Amino acid sequence: MRHVGLSEVGAETVLRAAAVHPIADLQIEYSLISRGIEGDILSTCRELGIGVTAYGVLSRGLISGHWQTTQNLAGNDFRAHSPRFQGENAERNLQLVEALRRTAEAKGVSVAQIAIAWARRRAPDIVPLIGARRRDPLAEALGALDVVLTPDDLSAIEYAVPKGAAAGDRYAAAQMAHLDSETRHG
Repeated sequence: MRHVGLSEVGAETVLRAAAVHPIADLQIEYSLISRGIEGDILSTCRELGIGVTAYGVLSRGLISGHWQTTQNLAGNDFRAHSPRFQGENAERNLQLVEALRRTAEAKGVSVAQIAIAWARRRAPDIVPLIGARRRDPLAEALGALDVVLTPDDLSAIEYAVPKGAAAGDRYAAAQMAHLDSETRHG
């Protein structure tokens, strides 16, 4: 076995796994509204030299700047069951997106581009993973490579979408209970 990667695990699991075999990467959800790794998980990965592949950088489209509560979500669409996309949670989260939109427009970029650029800027050991089903969102995402964020931009982004501001969990309660990365260990 040459390389071992982990997915959605907490700091304790990373430490236990690294004691058995070197870990190359942790794949975990990370975005402006999913920042749970910014404590023990990220610091543990950094201490051990483990890279982070951040998926969900646009929070399944929620912070892309294109999602609306009026969209009909099919029953097999994950978002139809995600607390972040439901009722008052969705409304609150879209208020965050609108605040982020104002910051993005002042920078001359799209909401998606500023959200991706923010994730890229966090550190060289975090690699944002972006998905696109069509060419236009792909082109928009690639445009984030040209976005340079200044300290003032980062402050404006933080003001628009402060850590912990998202409404609703990223998964339904039953799924959250099975996520090691979401388990709070003493």
